[in-house]
Amino acid sequence: MKGTYTLLVELVRPATIEFGAKGAMELDSGRYAYTGSAFGQGGFSRVDRHARVASGENDARHWHVDYLLGHPDARLAGDVRTPDEDVECAVARNLSDEVRSVSGIGASDCDCGTHLHYASDRDALERAVRRAHDRDG
Repeated sequence: MKGTYTLLVELVRPATIEFGAKGAMELDSGRYAYTGSAFGQGGFSRVDRHARVASGENDARHWHVDYLLGHPDARLAGDVRTPDEDVECAVARNLSDEVRSVSGIGASDCDCGTHLHYASDRDALERAVRRAHDRDG
């Protein structure tokens, strides 16, 4: 199955994350939401691949979010999916209206400012993510 997903990531303490060619960024502890597309080969199996990076089973860093997921203080807390709908950028834009954006992460192949968002409160971020997916899915 293909579609759009948003990963929910917890960063348990502040960290400096090196995002490949994008460089290092200081991230606060809290919750992060990364929105991506699963329209390539394998569809939502991409989410499983991200989970393997988060668990340490896979060291390959192909996307910006892999650098966050691969950090020892980060853990994958879940995901929200919109099957069969290519709403990646719409979800990211809707999240930018509701929670803090982390500039330039995950949006290298589109005109969005970012596909990574932050909130200190887990429930607030999860509500925003679900609303963004419901609005456009």
